[in-house]
Amino acid sequence: MKTELQSADTVRRPVRGAQLPPLTRDTPTQMASLTEIAAQPTAVVYCEGNFARIDGKTANGLVRHSEAYRIVSVIDSTHSGENSGLVLDDAINSTPIFESLDAAVAQEASMPDTFIYGMAPSTGRLSMADRVVVLDAIARGMNIVSGLHEYLSEDVEIAQAASERQVSIRDIRKPKRSKDMRLFDGSVADVHALRIAVLGTDCAIGKRTTATVLARALNAKGIKTVLVGTGQTGLMQGAKYGVAMDAVPPQFCCGELEGTIVAASEAEQPDVILIEGQGALSHPAFCTSAFILRGSQPDAVILQHAPKRAHRCDFPNMPMPTPASEIALIEAFSDTKVIGMTLNHEGMSDAEIKSTIAAQSEKLGLPVTDALSQPMSHLLAMVVGAYPGLQQGIPKVAV
Repeated sequence: MKTELQSADTVRRPVRGAQLPPLTRDTPTQMASLTEIAAQPTAVVYCEGNFARIDGKTANGLVRHSEAYRIVSVIDSTHSGENSGLVLDDAINSTPIFESLDAAVAQEASMPDTFIYGMAPSTGRLSMADRVVVLDAIARGMNIVSGLHEYLSEDVEIAQAASERQVSIRDIRKPKRSKDMRLFDGSVADVHALRIAVLGTDCAIGKRTTATVLARALNAKGIKTVLVGTGQTGLMQGAKYGVAMDAVPPQFCCGELEGTIVAASEAEQPDVILIEGQGALSHPAFCTSAFILRGSQPDAVILQHAPKRAHRCDFPNMPMPTPASEIALIEAFSDTKVIGMTLNHEGMSDAEIKSTIAAQSEKLGLPVTDALSQPMSHLLAMVVGAYPGLQQGIPKVAV
């Protein structure tokens, strides 16, 4: 899982469209029964000052999609009184935003089950102001879910408070003991499913979103697909298969991911396994992409890029790479092939999106689309065009 770094003096840009979109009438989905929905634990997502921004990517993703929790509200005083769907995607949903935990719980008939810390601060740690809110949630009897690098279950004050109130603390990034981790052994080569990694030119650029939308499109077409999560948000959303990559010691990263892919293959017998990317292979602050390429041994890669992003997140002196340079690096580093590119349309008008798709497609000689603003069929065509045998259940063929 990636560590999202953000310096205090870096401008936080909105990330509209950088996570999973809300379901619409043309988005195929299998509807859960009312009983299943009611059985989901309810959750309030805390994202003070960061909702719809890069550091709020966990909250953004959970509001758009969550199988593990029913998100009842978001806390962010800067958007108090607004609708979270309108703030993120200009599409109304059922999740309001409140200024405080007091205001959020006051609107519920019963106390929400869970308090989710929905931010990824550059420090990976809890601020003093946020600590007060977490302790308040515990005092109210709410379970705590956190994706911080700082494990709240090992914080003496917080752990004691949770014990006294008999609530749980779930640290998403807390890894297994090293004795329970596995080394890479090459068994991923025996996986028959087509493996596609969704990588990017930067962190927090929408890789998980594109992978999730693509998984929906493939499954709706009858091509059985499993998405393997590699970051905190995907695991919070309820990913059946996944590993918090940036919480695993480097020695075991490739093996842990390989084991997850093998488990998904054996249990699900899918046609396609999608692997969520982290960071960027060219980004000097992150090494997770290298482990993903080595551990998953992908047959193909889809690259996510934000054309309007001038510099790397949190690194204003580090210009963004070009898609061509990132593609060349990926294909030189791993025995794989980039089959297409998807856009993160932050800061782009509809006209700019369309012109960029056309220009980049011609320049790269690859299909290019946007998983959120363009028809889902375009993303599906990217994969089926490279592997036409998928539609007939024929084993994959070379690009």
